[in-house]
Amino acid sequence: MSSAQNPSPETADQAGPRPVRLTAAAALAGLEGLALVVGGVWMLVLGLTGEPDDRQQAVTGGVTLIVLALLPLIAARGLLARRSWSRGPAIITQIMALPVAYNLLQADSMSIPAGIALAVVAVAALVLLINAETTRALGIRGPGNAEK
Repeated sequence: MSSAQNPSPETADQAGPRPVRLTAAAALAGLEGLALVVGGVWMLVLGLTGEPDDRQQAVTGGVTLIVLALLPLIAARGLLARRSWSRGPAIITQIMALPVAYNLLQADSMSIPAGIALAVVAVAALVLLINAETTRALGIRGPGNAEK
């Protein structure tokens, strides 16, 4: 039998349509990346055109946010393409978002709704990323399930 007639388990798992949970996880990661880009551009523009307390700090913060946006954006693209490596960066992004959400929730300002939204998105994305259907669709095998 040729390998074309007998697909490997990884190919069989990835042959069907992309699961909705995987698409939703990719969308949430992409949304976070987009939010980081928008926030970074906003800080950068204000730093260059406005009257910030510290222009260098505003520009550095804006550039940093834009660079940090690469992690969830690349992860989202990998999730859509069903690349198993993409789950790690997506999970790291969510874990990094949780302390940020906590800090936003501690503020006595308009940051509280942003903290709630970020926490909800991060927890929802984590649940979607560790879901068994997502894991199967990405071809990730748990301990003791490796091919011999």
